[in-house]
Amino acid sequence: MTYRPLTQEEKQILEKNGCSSEDWSRVQVKDGFNPEYVHDARFSGDIRLGVFRREIALPGGVNVHSGIWHAMIHNCTIGDDCHFYNIHNYIANYRIGDNTCIENVNAVLVDGRTTFGNGIRVPVMNEGGGREIPIFDRLSASLAYILTLYRHRPKLIQRLDELIDEYAEAQADTMGTIGSHVKILNTGSIKNVRIGDYAQITGTSRLKNGSVNSNVHAPVKLGSGVKCADFIISSGVEIGDSTIVEKCFVGQGCIFDKHYSAGDSLFFSNCQGMHGEAAAIFAGPYTVTHHKSTLLIAGMFSFLNAGSGSNQSNHMYKLGPIHQGIAERGAKTTSDSYLLWPSKIGAFSLVMGRHTNHADTSDLPFSYLIENNSESFLVPGANLRTVGTIRDAQKWPKRDLRTDPDLLDLINYNLLSPYTVRKMWRGREILREIQSISGTNTEVYGYHNCKIRNSSLVHGIDLYNIGIAKFLGNSLITRIDRGDINSLGDLRRRLRPDTQTGVGEWVDMAGLIAPKEAVQQLLDDIESGKEDLDGIRRRLEELHRNYYSYEWTWAAGKLTQIWGCEVDEVSIEQVKKTIKEWKEAVVKLDKMVYEDARKEFDLNSQTGFGADGDASQQQADFESVRGNFENNSFVKAVTEHIERKSALGKRILEKLDTLTDEA
Repeated sequence: MTYRPLTQEEKQILEKNGCSSEDWSRVQVKDGFNPEYVHDARFSGDIRLGVFRREIALPGGVNVHSGIWHAMIHNCTIGDDCHFYNIHNYIANYRIGDNTCIENVNAVLVDGRTTFGNGIRVPVMNEGGGREIPIFDRLSASLAYILTLYRHRPKLIQRLDELIDEYAEAQADTMGTIGSHVKILNTGSIKNVRIGDYAQITGTSRLKNGSVNSNVHAPVKLGSGVKCADFIISSGVEIGDSTIVEKCFVGQGCIFDKHYSAGDSLFFSNCQGMHGEAAAIFAGPYTVTHHKSTLLIAGMFSFLNAGSGSNQSNHMYKLGPIHQGIAERGAKTTSDSYLLWPSKIGAFSLVMGRHTNHADTSDLPFSYLIENNSESFLVPGANLRTVGTIRDAQKWPKRDLRTDPDLLDLINYNLLSPYTVRKMWRGREILREIQSISGTNTEVYGYHNCKIRNSSLVHGIDLYNIGIAKFLGNSLITRIDRGDINSLGDLRRRLRPDTQTGVGEWVDMAGLIAPKEAVQQLLDDIESGKEDLDGIRRRLEELHRNYYSYEWTWAAGKLTQIWGCEVDEVSIEQVKKTIKEWKEAVVKLDKMVYEDARKEFDLNSQTGFGADGDASQQQADFESVRGNFENNSFVKAVTEHIERKSALGKRILEKLDTLTDEA
């Protein structure tokens, strides 16, 4: 970029326009600079100005010419065709891109050396400290999961802290950057903040010590009354309506609005917060809270839907707010639910009522946790058959708001996976063991500070059987359907796993589902210094990319247990039996979901419709608003799913019937 000193004529025109400088020799411009578009400007320090040739479009259809009016500017480089107007105090120590508009702002400055929020320690989950996470521009949910939960490996944490601190140090500067095509309008003070391309900052109250990582693919929008301090805001984020964000990482595609308040927390892809409050939480992808008086505190969540008035407590008035809890992926809390930490809620479980007994339901996923007379009752597997669970699984991928091609978080949307199905397998064993120890005639069983009714236990075993059969059958059919198989030998070869990775336990790393042994190997390599931040990222991407290969290794291991032989010895009849069980499980589960959906159209659901008429008007009013059961889009999808899966099962069985016995 070539700049030159001002000509004498340009300096005279600037002074005629009310401009001044401590030292005009320190003001440099590009060829083509037109001083007629600079009025009432005061310059100090080293100044570099681009050209002012075009108009800038403001909201409401107003066009203004690029240039500088009524501004004090210190030590800045300003790109081409920028528009600065009515800067109440000053802009200092910034490199500013092309086509950027800054109007009616108080002050925009960098004061001293700063890392723009990188390296800030966030005391997530435990307000008393011990899990401080260093945030930085490239933080992913999976890496944050490791930093948060693997504190029993101090060398690992030390190594990661060092890598992140090195990154933060590389960002340190006494000059800030504001990208191209940025709009900063009617805003208060901006101090020590780095702002990416195409950001829109309108009516924002205060930004201090952070990064706004906006870009052309995923602009960041910060609105009226917003206050942010010690933060990293990722691409595609929208924050408005007097929301407060302090000491937080905000992931891609998040939306905060309606006076939300968030402090000491990590939020990852597609989280939404409105009205309520978050304090010291790890909010994995799709943590959503839309209601007033809802508090999320000192917990780890993902794919969470928090009901109105949901609350948790991390303070038992002894040693302070030191307790924490985990709600595994897909958990839901109903209105006015309460959890006393420490507790651990299993995946895809529903929490209803107040629970103060420190429940641990992590080995019994898809359950209801219900309060009854101040006691916690568990209904294992009940959420497998609900229409809400299926609807949630379908809606999450459709509600991915990330438009940035560079995605930070690796998200596996599968409802059934080795992670959840292994828990169902374990849960089934637990329920059978409880039944064996306490007897089949016991009315109520005890489990981890919860109670399970006899009928719920029996039904839970049946539901887990169905879920396991569905997953294993899905995995088996997919494996067969994608192979060129003409004989029993071809079938057996096709069923051999591609890798030994996948056997044993699996973990959900805040969206990334992976075999525990592969994760442990990655952690060992980080600890030994073999991987830097880029290498860690590549390894996590590899785990995500190879999910289905690892899944088959796990599924094949469980199928061989069921078959009683290795895949090289399995018969066609054994495979066919598994597929028939899969078909039966799919249809049975879909019919349960179908009947659950029907409840949304029964007479009770029609209460309040057709308020001034008779029963016929009530039904007509209901159908005009909600439609009828048979034509509901979700109901149609369920019936089509039954037909489609039945046809698939039939086709695979017919394919198996044609195989020869050749080895």
